[in-house]
Amino acid sequence: MTKFPYDRFAKDYLKELLKPLGEVEASKEVPGEVRQIDVWFTPYPPGQRGDAEVLGLLGRFASIPSIFEPFRNAVSPSQIRGCMGKLFDIHAYSQRESQRNNTRLDEADLPTLWILSPTVSATILNGCKAEADENNWPTGVYFLGEILKTAIVVIHQLPRTPETLWLRLLGKGNVQKQAINEIGTLPPNHPLRSNALLLLANLQATIEASQNIDREDRELAMELSPLLLQWRDEAIQEGEERGLQRGVMRERRATIENLLRVRFGVLDEQLSGIIERLLELPPEEFTVLLLQLSREELLARFGG
Repeated sequence: MTKFPYDRFAKDYLKELLKPLGEVEASKEVPGEVRQIDVWFTPYPPGQRGDAEVLGLLGRFASIPSIFEPFRNAVSPSQIRGCMGKLFDIHAYSQRESQRNNTRLDEADLPTLWILSPTVSATILNGCKAEADENNWPTGVYFLGEILKTAIVVIHQLPRTPETLWLRLLGKGNVQKQAINEIGTLPPNHPLRSNALLLLANLQATIEASQNIDREDRELAMELSPLLLQWRDEAIQEGEERGLQRGVMRERRATIENLLRVRFGVLDEQLSGIIERLLELPPEEFTVLLLQLSREELLARFGG
């Protein structure tokens, strides 16, 4: 897949999954540097956190302050060094702030770097002195020396279990396709299913709108099509069931309201204000628009 659609998807995907567990910032700038961290995560206090277990292995990563750097293609030695350079800049900045404010900074307060890569050669792992911890972590997770606070996650080596599903979706080829199929088999009321499908729908729309589509992009878009059609039909069916015996317009309103909730997680005043305009369109037209357009695009087109 081309770099930019994947970068956007990976950052949005990790941000969406992790936000019930803590504060998440995508593309966070490194203090004093013209560089950005892909995803910065700070967990909420235990009493305020969502259910980390639903994220499986990713939830375990998110039990501590973390930096996530996902790569679409196999990470290179220079990219690993670049990620670690950003990590150490953050550590140094935190230590300076602690000294300036005369506060205590524990080692546990410093973030750990998780480099997410579909594959990594044995030569690179050996060169990093990255080692597995099979007593505590599944296959595919390699840790550098403890004081370096860095791990390399080789996505294609992860076991195909529910615990690794949300990480395997960031893989490539058959690994990613398998994860997509597994998401399709989740029950409709699964807490993460709709969010994941929405992000995949956005990825598909980005790919299809791109003028530079390679074979891998095309295959992924085709793989997503039946799953996203199924999801659309489920949303329509749920809306129609809510609208039974209310008349045709009430059925359509219920369908639109349900699609808006699925897309944006809430039906606020601004979104409610565009429903009447959407009701003027046939169902097949407003369904496509609600699944493809962003919140801003919908408000610009149907608001006012």
